[in-house]
Amino acid sequence: MNALSEKDKKYIWHPFTQMKDWEAEEPLVIARGRGNYLYDTEGRRYFDGVSSLWVNVHGHGRKEIDDAVIKQVKTLSHSTFLGLSHPPGILLAEKLINIAPKGLRRVFYSDNGSTAVEIALKMAYQYWKHKGCDRPLFLSLKEAYHGDTIGSVSMGGMELFHEIFRPLLFKTVKAPAPFCYRCGLGKEKDSCGMACADELERLMRENGGKISALVMEPLVQGAAGMFVHPEGYLRRARELCDKYNALLVLDEVATGFGRTGQLFACQHENVSPDILCLAKGITGGYLPLAATLTTEEVYEVFLGDYAQFKTFFHGHSYTANPLACAAALANLEVFDKDGTLQHMPEKEYALSEGLEMIKKLPHVGDVRRKGFMVGIELVKDKKTKEPYPPAEKIGIRVITEARRLGLIIRPLGNVVVLMPPLSSTLRELKRMTEITRKAIISGTGF
Repeated sequence: MNALSEKDKKYIWHPFTQMKDWEAEEPLVIARGRGNYLYDTEGRRYFDGVSSLWVNVHGHGRKEIDDAVIKQVKTLSHSTFLGLSHPPGILLAEKLINIAPKGLRRVFYSDNGSTAVEIALKMAYQYWKHKGCDRPLFLSLKEAYHGDTIGSVSMGGMELFHEIFRPLLFKTVKAPAPFCYRCGLGKEKDSCGMACADELERLMRENGGKISALVMEPLVQGAAGMFVHPEGYLRRARELCDKYNALLVLDEVATGFGRTGQLFACQHENVSPDILCLAKGITGGYLPLAATLTTEEVYEVFLGDYAQFKTFFHGHSYTANPLACAAALANLEVFDKDGTLQHMPEKEYALSEGLEMIKKLPHVGDVRRKGFMVGIELVKDKKTKEPYPPAEKIGIRVITEARRLGLIIRPLGNVVVLMPPLSSTLRELKRMTEITRKAIISGTGF
């Protein structure tokens, strides 16, 4: 074990990591990144199969983004956004509004996905208060993941992550996730989507006048295990929010910036939310930044004389950090320069071809994909869908084998997640699925 590894084990507490296991193993210490690859301190190369936790877009060390950050460092590294402004923050807001779903007109900056959602909740609640309505409830989906701050966890529905904090959380209403592989409300994909949408409407009807907003991840519930929603479910959700007069908050922290094949997932069904939450890929994986976008209608409710105290009292020290905003602007320019979204269909086809071979494996129960968001669910029994018990750590076994073969991916329990950078080549996508297949065979013993 080298000196860095020893210091890591001595001083660091890693997120979402059982440190007892970590301390018993040799840590993988990443020293540098270039293109779609990461390199450890020993010089070994790994394909970045989860985009460094879903944030990298155009590869590591992209010159245009490097240059934008370096240029900004020489001008202004940081200045508060409370009562002041700066060019990168202004120009990025203009760009975001120009590319956002129709109707969104205002940008409120923060620095991570959890906070972007937290802001959306507070905005929605205060919006109704200013309109003279008391709407104390939020509606979200079971198995949802919206982040790790208390408000965001209150909206979440993943027992593994959230159950221990339940006494700290505020009350919410939970609708069934339209996850057809294990939903139980409908045997077929279409009936599952319809049944879940009907249940969503029942909950909205029963709690009519009390719900501030429906909060959901559009099309794909990422951390739940890449649950891909049936076509039309999102559109129905928008219609129900209009019918029952609730705001629609879409959490595109994971799905935004091309991950599903469109710039934003909601564009697949031509849906515009009242509030949109963005983070992760916004800077191309360079710096922490988030944004909560709203309609002009939501924004205007907060306007008033100073003494009315209708101000939205929320902010952060690093709100709209100029370096992050400069990186985000350059990231969006690369989308246009490279024609990133235009190349997605052929890349998605190549990815699908590789996944077809994985589907045939005896312990692969389900393969779910939307764009470059992939979840491979491993099961002990394919026919009965019996899951592997946690003690077998099947997901960890598979990703450990993949790492040995030069691929970095992560498990969500029994689900192996692939989310490569959008800059991945056809050859790299083929190689990624080949390694994943070999790792599953080795990890499951078949």
